[in-house]
Amino acid sequence: MKKTLFLLMVIFTFLACNSGEEAEETAEPARTVTPAIKYKEKDYFLHDTSLFTEGLVVHDGQLYESTGSPYAQRKSLIGINDLKTGNFIQKVALSDKNLFGEGIVFLKDKLYQLTYKNHVGFIYDASTFKQTGQFAIPKEGWGLTTDGAQVIMSDGTDTLSFLRPGDLKLVKKLAITENGHRRDSLNELEYIKGYIYANIWVTNYIVRIDPANGKVVGKLDLSPLAFKASLTRDGGDVLNGIAYDAATDLVYVTGKLWPHVHQIQITP
Repeated sequence: MKKTLFLLMVIFTFLACNSGEEAEETAEPARTVTPAIKYKEKDYFLHDTSLFTEGLVVHDGQLYESTGSPYAQRKSLIGINDLKTGNFIQKVALSDKNLFGEGIVFLKDKLYQLTYKNHVGFIYDASTFKQTGQFAIPKEGWGLTTDGAQVIMSDGTDTLSFLRPGDLKLVKKLAITENGHRRDSLNELEYIKGYIYANIWVTNYIVRIDPANGKVVGKLDLSPLAFKASLTRDGGDVLNGIAYDAATDLVYVTGKLWPHVHQIQITP
């Protein structure tokens, strides 16, 4: 009787241990979450709600914006946002209404501009805004920024292209991942303190990318600002536009047809 009881106890213990091992083996792994980047809104300024924002950049202390032309009666523009008045001071207008303007970036004495599906980009003198050249875009043109040495371009996919200044020839491509998965829909870009920041199309997120390996290492959630834009008469459109002012260490963000440009401070 004692032997039988002992054997039953051994069997029971074995089954219990084995069951625990199976439970551990079948348990789902913990889901990796991208670290949240905190920010504080410092101020906001009026923004022309007719501007379909495609690019935003600070140059010589002024906030430049490039726009698309989703409606046949409009042209794609490049100009300066007067933050005191909310007026848009036009500097460039694409004469062909079929050209849909996209991201812009200044590098040295040049201003570069992308177009959406027209497979062409334009080069301007950064002082006179006179067009001095153009370059081919193999796919779609979305966002532009620079690390000070190369022009960096997005095309709406999970890939960033690094281009040689001057002729915009391809130097290299960088695949972007977030927690091991492709991070596509990369839109407007900005280079801030060694990282590439990218708007994620049709979301309220901006991601921080390590250019050394293409990994997303942080994410800003600008839903509160998008919600404010949605409360206006026109409702605004998607978040798009990020510009860093190195002189103040502050960032400007806005969206297509938004009523305001918001000035934020990204916390470490």
